[in-house]
Amino acid sequence: RDGTLLGVHKQDITMWNPLPEHYEQSSEDIWAAVCNCVRGALSAAGATADEVCGVAFDATCSLVLLDSEGAPVGIDPTVPDEARRNVIVWMDHRSEEQAARINRGGHARLANVGGAVSPEMEVPKLLWLRDEMPHAFHAAATAEGGGKALDLADFLAYAATDGSQHARSLCTVVCKWNYDAGGGWDRGVFESVGFGEGDLPEAAIGKDVLPPGAALG
Repeated sequence: RDGTLLGVHKQDITMWNPLPEHYEQSSEDIWAAVCNCVRGALSAAGATADEVCGVAFDATCSLVLLDSEGAPVGIDPTVPDEARRNVIVWMDHRSEEQAARINRGGHARLANVGGAVSPEMEVPKLLWLRDEMPHAFHAAATAEGGGKALDLADFLAYAATDGSQHARSLCTVVCKWNYDAGGGWDRGVFESVGFGEGDLPEAAIGKDVLPPGAALG
C-alpha cells in the first residue's frame, strides 16, 4: 500500500534481426515470458494469487498481428510463412519511407504527436505491411481478413483476458496510432496516405477505447 516493491522476476525473449533495420519478436514468446514472470514475482514476494488486486501492462511501441482466429500472422519478408514472427518491434525502422510519406501530407492529426510520426509508430508500420506484405496486412488489418493489429500493451491485455476483451488503451492509440481523444478514429488520416475503405476497420484496430486503469472483464 505504500509503494514498496515486493518481488521482481525477469526473463529474456527472442529477437530476430533478419535484415538491416528489421527487428522482430513473437507474441507467443512474450506472453509465455509474462506468465512465467508473474509467477516468479509472486513467489519472490511471498504472495498468493488471491492477494493480487490487479495486473497492468506497460510495453514498447511494437505492433502485433493476429488473424481472425487469434493466431499469429508473420511479418518477416524473408520467411513470410513463419507465423510466430508476428511482432514488429518498436526499434524496427523498415517503414522509414512510409513515415516520411505520412509526414509530407501534413495532416492536422500529426499535431497530436509533435508534428510528425516516427517509423516506430503503428500507422507507418501498417502502411509498410500494406505495401510490402499485402497478404499479412489483409489477414490482420482489413474488414475482409477479420484479424487484429494491436499495440503490444493492448495485446497483453487481450491475452490476459483469454481474447474475450478487445479494448484498446486511450494512451496507446493516442500516442502511437494518431487517434483523436476527442473524436475517435480519424479516417481522413488513413485515406490521405493511401489506405482503402476496407483497411484498418475498428474491429481490427480498436472499437472500444478505454482510459488507462479501466478494468477489463
